[in-house]
Amino acid sequence: YGGAFPPQLRARLRDAARGMFVFGYDSYMRHAFPRDELDPLHCRGRGPDRHDPSNLNINDVLGNYSLTLIDALDTLAVMGNSSEFQKAVKLVIDTVSFDKDSTVQVFEATIRVLGSLLSAHIIITDTKQPFGDMTIKDYDNELLHMAHDLAVRLLPAFENTKTGIPYPRVNLKKGVPPDSNNETCTAGAGSLLVEFGILSRLLGDSTFEWVARRAVKALWSLRSNNTGLLGNVVNIQTGHWVGKQSGLGAGLDSFYEYLLKSYILFGEKEDLEMFNDAYRNIQNHLRRGREACNEGEGDPPLYVNVNMFTGQLMNTWIDSLQAFFPGLQVLIGDVEDAICLHAFYYAIWKRYGALPERYNWQLQAPDVPFYPLRPELVESTYLLYQATKNPFYLHVGMDILQSLEKYTKAKCGYATLHHVVEKTKEDRMESFFLSETCKYLYLLFDEENPLHKSGNKYMFTTEGHVVSVDERFRNSLWQDILPGQGDGAEKTKPNDFKAVNFTSNCNRVPDERRYLLPLKSNYMRQIDRMVGLI
Repeated sequence: YGGAFPPQLRARLRDAARGMFVFGYDSYMRHAFPRDELDPLHCRGRGPDRHDPSNLNINDVLGNYSLTLIDALDTLAVMGNSSEFQKAVKLVIDTVSFDKDSTVQVFEATIRVLGSLLSAHIIITDTKQPFGDMTIKDYDNELLHMAHDLAVRLLPAFENTKTGIPYPRVNLKKGVPPDSNNETCTAGAGSLLVEFGILSRLLGDSTFEWVARRAVKALWSLRSNNTGLLGNVVNIQTGHWVGKQSGLGAGLDSFYEYLLKSYILFGEKEDLEMFNDAYRNIQNHLRRGREACNEGEGDPPLYVNVNMFTGQLMNTWIDSLQAFFPGLQVLIGDVEDAICLHAFYYAIWKRYGALPERYNWQLQAPDVPFYPLRPELVESTYLLYQATKNPFYLHVGMDILQSLEKYTKAKCGYATLHHVVEKTKEDRMESFFLSETCKYLYLLFDEENPLHKSGNKYMFTTEGHVVSVDERFRNSLWQDILPGQGDGAEKTKPNDFKAVNFTSNCNRVPDERRYLLPLKSNYMRQIDRMVGLI
């Protein structure tokens, strides 16, 4: 690692990230559209598995609504490709319908489809048009209407539940299936507020935000009296915790993310208060290792999975979804701790050229060895670069991009790694590869992007969709009817943001550290040893 990063190399990597997106997107359009996903090894499309309704891995996500095209819309805009963006938006308007006999997961449909429709709608109707001319001739809010239509089809999930926590799945034509599961994960039920809130505020209809907020409050009220932690699976009728594991990965990740992001977008003080509480409990019960990231003795900081009631260690694995957490820490200004945690995931990436779905830190080996092209490590790398401007993170991005090219590129598109050690491939390219992985890589290397330079403030949803942090989302007309929000509900201005329990803030990384390793080299080596790199 040499410190500087030449602008020519950066431009070349920006173009390589764009090329990666284009190859995946063009392959999807050529071989798979109008089906939901591309099979990159066989060069064909796939939709829901109608023969096996229990194949949730596929059916939760694929709704027979051209998923990959919808999920990729705002990436086209961020990359400045107005002609393809306009073409894609028209295709979606003309060919996609949600009147389908498909049973999908409420969470997946919300973050991948609803979120993307809203993001593209906001981009089209932005009077400033920062990304180039993304306007659509005679546009009549069609994407907003489609988002509304989809959300109405998801609403039955919130009915007939004793707790207000929604059913995990809904049939887009028929509502909640009669044999429906009463168990749902915390992230799935509690990470709908950003998309539902934006929709409510754009339509002036409080229904959607109200049900999403009620679900968050219901989950929040079920946290442990002892630790303040939440579990990962709950019964929506009884409020009983079926899964008592508390961690930062699958089942809980975006619940925490959306407490903070809802606050950033809507300015509701209680969202920040819940987030600060949750963050303090995470620090108290999940964090192991030395107190400071960059000084002192002891093991590197690590966040583990514990029992929500006792705080006792439950297992010795972490999953790849947790790699989003350093990015979230950047948003609250806890940059030092983010640097350490990110270094740990990057070390695992360096060892395998990918992140295994689950990694056992005690055995120093993957527990679940596949890698479906997930974006979380790239996302944290991008956000850490934005916060520190340390070229180290450009090197990390280059490393990730080269691994993806080397190990996951297929005949048409990029493929899931079936096994990170053996590098065998699986015939699937998830839609988040185009909506997030490629977007974050591109933005990492594109310093001049309007997203960074236009003076507008942006936030990413948990599916990487771009939404502007906009005054109009801070005004709701229904203050009085949100659950538990009587007259005392306080609005906060965006800069009221006081994190409660950190010594650090966004200015903590001094200029002279920008060209050094973000973490002292002895600590870097310690992490490399911890994952068996040396």
